[in-house]
Amino acid sequence: MDIPASGYFVTGTDTGVGKTLVACGLLHELGRRGLRVVGMKPVAAGCRTTPQGLRNDDAERLLAAGVLDVPYPRVNHYAFEEAIAPHIAARDMGVEIAIDGIRAAFRALAAEAECVIVEGIGGFEVPLGEVETGADLAVALDLPVILVVGMRLGCLNHALLTHQAIRARGLPCAGWVANGIDPHMARLQENIDSLRLRLDAPLLGVLPSLPTTEPAAAAGYLELGPLLQGRF
Repeated sequence: MDIPASGYFVTGTDTGVGKTLVACGLLHELGRRGLRVVGMKPVAAGCRTTPQGLRNDDAERLLAAGVLDVPYPRVNHYAFEEAIAPHIAARDMGVEIAIDGIRAAFRALAAEAECVIVEGIGGFEVPLGEVETGADLAVALDLPVILVVGMRLGCLNHALLTHQAIRARGLPCAGWVANGIDPHMARLQENIDSLRLRLDAPLLGVLPSLPTTEPAAAAGYLELGPLLQGRF
């Protein structure tokens, strides 16, 4: 596919595992290194009403973490008020989430940026419509995937299944991040070690349970060497 820029698709083992935090950390660090970077959250469910229209907190955080100053609608193509599965939210609004439209929006951003960090919604295979899922979106954008693993009981199965799904779609997994969403998780390091043995992708960082969502805080725990090598 003729995608005119580099970028990454950030997915997670589930919803609420820290995709936005990691994506913002990536944007902050890449921007600090002098790259023209911008974030994108094509589909967002759980938006508030503003005089300018529906706005999503995660999409606004991505916009603020990037370097390029672009209008909000270019970052968040589909915004739904209720925090529910996107295909249900779209159906309730009489809207069809069109992957071709998202791809065109991505290309417009990519024409201005050296790197676009695209955050998926929910887990990798979350439905976007009657047939298509978030995985189909990742394939359409043809981007390497970064997997955010929410470190809590049950994450090993979720991480391994998600990694298998990424590979089954023919996409490279550029790396994974262990995010300490449960500060009391038993045997944390042993679980991380188990994933390092089983995931055929570099570990890009281990985030503790952070008291802040500032991108700089997350960036401090990320190791971007495997991403930067040969791509920028």
